[in-house]
Amino acid sequence: MTESRTVHDDLGERFANIKRRIQQSLHHARRSADDVTLIAITKTHPTSIIKEAIALGAADLGENRVQEAEPKIIELGRSKARWHLVGHLQANKARRAVKLFDVIHSLDSIELTQRLNRLCIEEEREKLPVLIQVDLGMETTKSGVSETDLDELVAQVGKCEYLELTGLMTLPPFFDDPEHARPYFRKLASIRNKLADAGSFGNSRGELSMGMTHDFEVAIEEGATMVRIGTAIFGERTAQH
Repeated sequence: MTESRTVHDDLGERFANIKRRIQQSLHHARRSADDVTLIAITKTHPTSIIKEAIALGAADLGENRVQEAEPKIIELGRSKARWHLVGHLQANKARRAVKLFDVIHSLDSIELTQRLNRLCIEEEREKLPVLIQVDLGMETTKSGVSETDLDELVAQVGKCEYLELTGLMTLPPFFDDPEHARPYFRKLASIRNKLADAGSFGNSRGELSMGMTHDFEVAIEEGATMVRIGTAIFGERTAQH
């Protein structure tokens, strides 16, 4: 068996295993089988591996950095998958993000909101779906708007004709025991529910982008509608130079 064939088989097994675990978690939580979107996080992985994932059925791909994602998206094409920016978006990368990504999960300030809306006009983009990243762990190394400032940011997005607020995202502190992340997921779900009741997501209840390789099952039990999984699908990340 060739090395490339082995890599393909391993990727296929990991991808299928994650999908099984998602379905098991949904069943355990008494939720519908199609309630969760799997976003395969492809950062640091080459396009050759990403092509394999697309062939296996990965329809939503996530990247953390605009500069790393750009050559991949250009090579693979916007139509091959739905591309999600899940990492912090720097102001000077906003225009490229508007051009490249289908969804941005990491909106975290009024300034970025206004910039993205203006860039949509300049780039003639009709709608840009965004999720607001909420900082519940208050870690200095992570981005996100505080719960205190969230309502003001939601109101600002609502004033932007070209931005569509589709949900919330959070990245809790890392815990060896994923059960310790449960309160953060539960809190985000509670915040989302209040905003949905107020009509902040239009006719939708709003997405909950939460849960990664080590804690996605707990996140699903607490209502996640999008899980961002990289290592469990692609294996350990390759080093970046």
